[in-house]
Amino acid sequence: MDLYNFFNSSAAYRVRIAMALKNIDWNPIGVNLRAGEQHHSEYQALNPNRLVPTMHDGEQTITQSLAIIDYLDRKWPDPRLIPADGPARTRVLELALTIACDMHPLNNMRVQKYLSTHFGITDAGKSEWVEHWLSAGFSALEPWLPEDGGWCVGDAPTLADCCLVPQVANALRVQFSLDPFPRVRRAYEYCMRHVAFRVAAPNAQPDYVAAH
Repeated sequence: MDLYNFFNSSAAYRVRIAMALKNIDWNPIGVNLRAGEQHHSEYQALNPNRLVPTMHDGEQTITQSLAIIDYLDRKWPDPRLIPADGPARTRVLELALTIACDMHPLNNMRVQKYLSTHFGITDAGKSEWVEHWLSAGFSALEPWLPEDGGWCVGDAPTLADCCLVPQVANALRVQFSLDPFPRVRRAYEYCMRHVAFRVAAPNAQPDYVAAH
């Protein structure tokens, strides 16, 4: 199984966590977003959206992190990351989609680049933009998370945890304060005790480059 991946992509990070939780072996293929490799014609043929991750498994090629994790859940159902039914499934999807649809897209690299190149937004303005949408998203997540820590939903890791950890990691990278969101912070810290979340982290990837 090949995963076209960039170490600092939070969407790819979600998939790496899921595969680590399921003990799935995979072959990393680096796509350097900072160098624009996602726009190369060879990669665009695999993923017309020119984003990562892209997963290639036999004859199956899948883009979009949540679609990939759903595929993994059906092919390798142990442990199951998306509950089959009931209130737990609803809450897991609420949390995951709040992050993947409402938070992450507004703060990713291509959006920030568009703000600066087409609207002349300064670095300070982009930082204000990022902080606003992080605050809005974490404010929505906070009351849904367990008060005393633990997994986001139930007594085992789920898709919600796979999405939360990369989003918090991105927030910490830009020095966003989690003080107003203690439940978010405790959920993140709980997840990071598990080896699957640590081996999936950006600084554990073969294409990792430290920030200068």
